[in-house]
Amino acid sequence: MDAAMRDRPRSEADRENAVPRIVVVGGGAGGLELAMLGDKLGRRGKAEITLIDKSRAHLWKPLLHEIAAGSMDLGHHELDYLAQAHWHHFNYRAGEMIGLNRSRREVLVAPVIEEKGIEVTPARGYSYDILVVAVGSSTNDFGTPGVEDYAISLETPDEAARFHRRLVNACLRAQNQNEPLRPGQLQVAIVGAGATGVELAAELHKTTRELVAFGLDRIDPDRDITLHLIEAADRILPALPARIAKSATDLLGSLGVKVYTSARVAAVTSNGIKLADGTSINAELVVWAAGVKAPNFLHNIDGLETNAINQLVVRQTLQTTCDDDIFAIGDCAACSWPERKTLVPPRAQAAHQQATHLAKQLPRKLGGQPVQPWYYRDFGSLVSLGEYSTVGSLMGKLVGRSFFIEGYFARLMYVSLYKMHEYALHGFIKVALDTLVRLINRRTEPQVKLH
Repeated sequence: MDAAMRDRPRSEADRENAVPRIVVVGGGAGGLELAMLGDKLGRRGKAEITLIDKSRAHLWKPLLHEIAAGSMDLGHHELDYLAQAHWHHFNYRAGEMIGLNRSRREVLVAPVIEEKGIEVTPARGYSYDILVVAVGSSTNDFGTPGVEDYAISLETPDEAARFHRRLVNACLRAQNQNEPLRPGQLQVAIVGAGATGVELAAELHKTTRELVAFGLDRIDPDRDITLHLIEAADRILPALPARIAKSATDLLGSLGVKVYTSARVAAVTSNGIKLADGTSINAELVVWAAGVKAPNFLHNIDGLETNAINQLVVRQTLQTTCDDDIFAIGDCAACSWPERKTLVPPRAQAAHQQATHLAKQLPRKLGGQPVQPWYYRDFGSLVSLGEYSTVGSLMGKLVGRSFFIEGYFARLMYVSLYKMHEYALHGFIKVALDTLVRLINRRTEPQVKLH
């Protein structure tokens, strides 16, 4: 049966006798791990698993700041969806979800258009029996003027790579110009001092120095390159424990990063940033890393309940409140955290836990059994400060409180999070071989991407 026949809508009579279709929209940390159900269900013909994503390749989102800084080569870490689908018995369909028809049980997908305007795939609908929405989040600019025109967000690998190209070009431009540096030149302003902003600031401090060491001798990084980290809250890392924030603040200060707290951005301009108190910060490059929201198309999509930031409201079973056959996981899901009387935070560990839970529950649902509830387990938080340090807290299961950690041990724990994700996708042997190859490459290649 060809792809078009597999994806077409089914009648009720067809649905009773056919292999059930599980459609996962979004190939991020949770979505791709869940699509690995193809090994369990797809290979045995118990279900058809289809993954829909507008990108062609997967990258673990917590790595984006390293791609942007140039300390990691995207080509060494991205994973082609087509290859993963072929190896693990699920279907990959390229396209961006733009709507939903619950009465026809169809996911509506926009056409894929290449750079020159030529259509690659048409707009179409994909039939489902069970739908899992895992489309992640996008940057929330809170309506701030100039963000869309003058700032770069780090939501996708393409955006991270674009920022790095602009950073390299800025250094090359400064190296080859005859006149003195103008105000703001070689200055980087990072708006939002959550984990992404803090990690990017530390990583950029290291990679800009490595970059100029490759023959850009007219640039003195200590004199010419300044990093500005701007946060509206009264401290950086406002969602994490105060001790982590203090340790990170002290380290960034020792690196010469200028940290602004209780500083609300009023506008982003072609010359930098204007704060609400009238202060101007000149900057050649602006990164917007303040706030997230679910994609706009999810807002009240075909009658499903959503919240103020477009997240699909789900029960503890991760089923949407209005439709038992539609689930949501990851950053686009508003799931209660009863223990803290709040919502589960948008973290990769939450998406991983949810995907692991649904990988067990969807076969139960297909077998007519009830879906069991999911509860978030907070294993702590880690923030990488590049080669300088890693800080964080780990939850002590026995004593019920968190432990502050930093240094080499914390770095090992941070790296292990990525290895756990890779293990879920590839298994032990491939992860071990890939890790060995990357270690060899780091011995034979520059430590920073130079283009």
